[in-house]
Amino acid sequence: MKKFMLIMVSALAVACNEAPKTVHAIDPANLDTSVSPAENFYQYATGGWQKNNPLKPEFSRFGSFDVLRENNQKRLNDLFAGLADENVMPGSVEQKISDLYRMGLDSVRLNNEGAAPVQPLIEKIQAVKDRRGLVETIADMHSSSDYPFFGAYVSSDLMDSNSQILYLSQSGLGMGDRDYYLDTTNVRLKEGYRNFLASIFGLAGIKDAEKAADDALAVEDIIAEASWSSVELRDIQRQYNPMSSEDLVRQYPDLDFSVYFRTLGLNSQDKLVVMQPSYFSALDSVFATADVGQLKNYLLGQLVQGACGALGDDFYDAYFEFFQRQMAGVQEQKPRWKRAMEIPDNLLSEAVGKMYVAKYFSESEKGKVMKMVENIRQALGEHVDSLGWMSDSTKLKAHEKLNAFVVKIGYPDKWKDYSSLIINPSLSYYENIRNAARWYVADNLSRLGKPVDRSEWHMSPQTVNAYYNPTTNEICFPAAILQPPFYNPEADDAVNYGGIGVVISHEMTHGFDDQGRNFDKDGNMVNWWTDADAAAFKARTAVLVEQFDEVEILPGLHANGALCLGENIADQGGLRIAYTAMQNSFAGVHPEPVDGFTAEQRFYLSYATLWAQNITDEEKARLTRLDVHSLGENRVNVTLRNLQTFFDAFGIEEGDAMYRPESERVVIW
Repeated sequence: MKKFMLIMVSALAVACNEAPKTVHAIDPANLDTSVSPAENFYQYATGGWQKNNPLKPEFSRFGSFDVLRENNQKRLNDLFAGLADENVMPGSVEQKISDLYRMGLDSVRLNNEGAAPVQPLIEKIQAVKDRRGLVETIADMHSSSDYPFFGAYVSSDLMDSNSQILYLSQSGLGMGDRDYYLDTTNVRLKEGYRNFLASIFGLAGIKDAEKAADDALAVEDIIAEASWSSVELRDIQRQYNPMSSEDLVRQYPDLDFSVYFRTLGLNSQDKLVVMQPSYFSALDSVFATADVGQLKNYLLGQLVQGACGALGDDFYDAYFEFFQRQMAGVQEQKPRWKRAMEIPDNLLSEAVGKMYVAKYFSESEKGKVMKMVENIRQALGEHVDSLGWMSDSTKLKAHEKLNAFVVKIGYPDKWKDYSSLIINPSLSYYENIRNAARWYVADNLSRLGKPVDRSEWHMSPQTVNAYYNPTTNEICFPAAILQPPFYNPEADDAVNYGGIGVVISHEMTHGFDDQGRNFDKDGNMVNWWTDADAAAFKARTAVLVEQFDEVEILPGLHANGALCLGENIADQGGLRIAYTAMQNSFAGVHPEPVDGFTAEQRFYLSYATLWAQNITDEEKARLTRLDVHSLGENRVNVTLRNLQTFFDAFGIEEGDAMYRPESERVVIW
């Protein structure tokens, strides 16, 4: 379910008010001392790690975050496997977790069932006679979280963050991004996708699988032509287009939204938001002119490829060959236990989180991290005050927003109730997953017109991640990231501020990046900037865009500075603010070097270690097209070249590769 929020994969750390213990938190084995930090800091700081952690064949990218995720997966697998040995109560959430997990492991049953679990839905699509039937089928697929053509979800009203409204958004591209269809350099991948569709159609027993694949791809080509680009999708204000459901029906008559809403059980809405109006206009034309049979084959493609992970091995093999091997460069499938544990982890996430927290999370860490958050909040306030380009009136509003930040650490105070979500082992694995998805969609749609529950978490405690949500003005740090290698309660301040400290300040800075700055302290999309301040901000961010655009990822493929702007602003702000917080924590008593590194050097080494990774060229290309985060090497080398404190720490001077002249640097926060 798509939520409107800004989420960043990041790390956490510990408060630094206690006397630090001297531990060897910077591992010398991670370094590549054959390279000068002044020439390539990323290679210097992480080259040893890359050598000692070769890319495993089941990964397209493996880095520091993945080490922690791997450990967490093993913990969750142990929890799930242990449920089979416990006398869990029938119908309990523990029983539901155990049943889903065991069904995912049962390869014999999955292979024996083959395509049978999805066959009734295939036949239902094939029986459609007209466009009205198409719309009813689309609504039914949406009700189980398959989103052909467009998506529909309930979320906070961007202009009134306490209320919830319906959003309609472009969707329905199997390869995920329009450029895979429109860019002529992707011909090989596009052909691979077409062959994948033909393969799964054949496995599902669909007649004339080759023609069906051609039809499905032809429809996706049309959708891609109409779709907004990844950069355009970052323009929040342009995507806020409110109208009533009556206006919607009039504006897009051939999409027949009256039938769509009735099938979903939704009443007429005084206000909903169409996020990409031009896309829906094009889609309306498609429904007016396209052949019904062609559209049916597209729906079949969306249905069957979405089911591949819950059917027999033949389906997953076909999915893996295209989406993992061809698109990302993965050489080997994940073991079945990993795939099996991911389903209950996703569908019963807070129930799993409750088990995880009870066994693996120390309550004392919440207080320590909160102290560090407050130290960083103070440092960000100091940075706001120091900005020469911002007026006092805008600074006042920035402080109001900063002081209003809601902080969530560890786990939610109120857990989600899964008592009405039914898992029935007599049904197929696919049917259970689909029924659970229907439960989630119904839960989401039931929020329409109701007040926002600001206590709700948008990330489970066992997730190695962190986020900022602009409509609730909150930052969240789940329990799973509060552990080594990102959070070390035994480490010195420099290491923790360079790790979790940067992440905390990164998430705070998201509240003031090119998207977050459009929201006020209450989470409403309100302009609180003077025109001059907004212009000054945009001028600085334009420099940051250019800096990343200059980076060549692969021959002929450059980084997309506009797509990654929000994350790059947050990285730079996160580093500068966390560095200030670290210096403040010293309280005038500068620590002695540890292992030959000063505190300042350890801060930057700790930060670089977060982004240590090995990655395939295919994954580099894929992420450059799709991901709003820059690649790890650039999050280090490009970002650090704007920071004088980094130059000072490692004696970097004019003429060194890492040096950037002061006139070319940019400071935003």
